[in-house]
Amino acid sequence: MLDRYASLTANWSYPTAIRFGAGRIVELPAALAAAGIRKPLFVTDPGLANLPIVRKALAILDEAKIRYTVFSQVDGNPTLRNLDDGLISYKSGEHDGVIAFGGGSAMDIGKTIAFMAGQTRPVWDFEDRADWWTRADATAIAPVVAVPTTAGTGSEVGRATVITDPADHTKKIIFHPLMQPKIVIEDPELTLDLPAKITAWTGMDALSHSLEAWSSPFFHPLSAGIALEGMRLVKDWLPIAFRDGHNLEARSYMLIASSMGAVAFQKGLGAMHAMSHPSSSLRGTHHGLTNAVVMPYVLKFNLPVIEDKLAALARYLDLPGQNATSVIDWVLALRSELGIPHTLKEIGVDESVLPEAARMAELDPSTGGNPVPVTAKDYDVLFRNAINGTL
Repeated sequence: MLDRYASLTANWSYPTAIRFGAGRIVELPAALAAAGIRKPLFVTDPGLANLPIVRKALAILDEAKIRYTVFSQVDGNPTLRNLDDGLISYKSGEHDGVIAFGGGSAMDIGKTIAFMAGQTRPVWDFEDRADWWTRADATAIAPVVAVPTTAGTGSEVGRATVITDPADHTKKIIFHPLMQPKIVIEDPELTLDLPAKITAWTGMDALSHSLEAWSSPFFHPLSAGIALEGMRLVKDWLPIAFRDGHNLEARSYMLIASSMGAVAFQKGLGAMHAMSHPSSSLRGTHHGLTNAVVMPYVLKFNLPVIEDKLAALARYLDLPGQNATSVIDWVLALRSELGIPHTLKEIGVDESVLPEAARMAELDPSTGGNPVPVTAKDYDVLFRNAINGTL
C-alpha cells in the first residue's frame, strides 16, 4: 500500500525541518540525533499513552537503545500544574530534550517543558505580549522533536503554546521563536485510527486557523497564500477523512493542511479563537469543536469588512455563487456534514458564562487580529448569538 503513496513523501524546511510520509516514524532515533537529543522526555497525553501508536514509537526507541521517560499527565486544556509536573519529570530524569507526541495538548506541554526547563522566571513572564519573549534565556531552551497524531492545531510547526492560568482561568499564549521544534515527523499512518468525531473537530480547527489568517488585516502575503491552499485541502479532504478514516491520502493531506494553518496564522487570528479560549477554560469545551461552532457567527459579524476576501476565497474554492455568502453557506454545510452542533449551548456553554467570557475574549491576544475591532460588548452579542443560534 505504501508504494501507492510514494509521491506523498518529502523533506521540507519551512518553517522547520519536516519529515513527511507514511511510515516515517521509524526515523525517530535519527531525528533525535539530528536535534542533539540523547535522553528525551516522551510527552504524550493519557488517551494515547497505552495505544499501539505510542507502543510502536517506544519500541523504536528501545531498539535504538535510547533512554527515555514517558510523561502523560496532560489535560485536554493544558494547565500550569501539567507544566510543573512535567518540569519535575524532565529535571529528575536529567533529560536533554523532548519528544512531543500527540495532539495539541501534548505538543503545547512538551514544547513548554523544553522552553521552561532552563528558565528562572515564571512562565507567565513570557506571554505573547509586546517583546516579552526577549526576557527568556535563549541558550537554555531545550530542543524538541514533534510527532503530531491529529490534524488540527499545527502546533508541531508553531513558535507558541497555550497554557491555562488557574489564577483567572484564562488561556495564555506563551511565545518564543526558539520554541519551534527542531524536527517534525509527520507520519499520516499515526492518524489512521483517529475517531471520526475527533477528525472533524481537529479538521475544523485547521480550517479556522487558515480562515482567520486569510481574514486578518495584517500584511503577510506568504501566510495569506498558504491559508488559501490550506483551506482548499480541508474542503477536498476533510469530508473524506471523516467518512473513511483509513484513507491514507485524505489523512496525508489533512496533516499537511494542519501544519499549513499554523504557518498561516503568523498573519493573525481573530474572534473565533478569542471566543474559543474562554469557552474551553470556563466550560472545558474542545478547542477545535468550539472554533467550528462559532465560525459562522464570527464570519457574519466580520462580513462588512471581509466581503471581498471571502468572495476571492469562494472563487478559489470554486463554491457555488462564488461570493462572500457562498463561504458562510459552505461552512454551515460542512459543519452539518461533520455532525458539528450549531450552537454553543449544545456543547455546554450557556449565558451563565457572560459577562466573564466576553471580558476574557476582549483581552485575548487573538482579538487584535480580527478584521473588525471587537469590544466586550460586541463579544457579549456574539456569544449570545452563538449560544442561541441567531445567525
